[in-house]
Amino acid sequence: MAPEVLRDEPSNEKSDIYSFGVILWELATLQQPWCNLNPPQVVAAVGFKGQRLEIPHDLNPQVAAIIEDCWANEPWKRPSFSNIMDRLKSLIKPSTP
Repeated sequence: MAPEVLRDEPSNEKSDIYSFGVILWELATLQQPWCNLNPPQVVAAVGFKGQRLEIPHDLNPQVAAIIEDCWANEPWKRPSFSNIMDRLKSLIKPSTP
């Protein structure tokens, strides 16, 4: 969940963008986020301490940048879904026959 949601503040599409960044992280790492923390600890870490999941150093830098952008502290700084899709589409390699 986005930090603002965890703090019970107003949310909008930008909160979903944050969550999409977490999903991208899960797909990239094949790990469960915050598996070493219980729910109240996750609320404290993400909602109030600004902590983020560690992005692997060997991850494609463009994918890492998308994830980081999705996790911007200020919701208005997060990209739109349209922007994310354009950036992801540019990473698709053409298939070879």
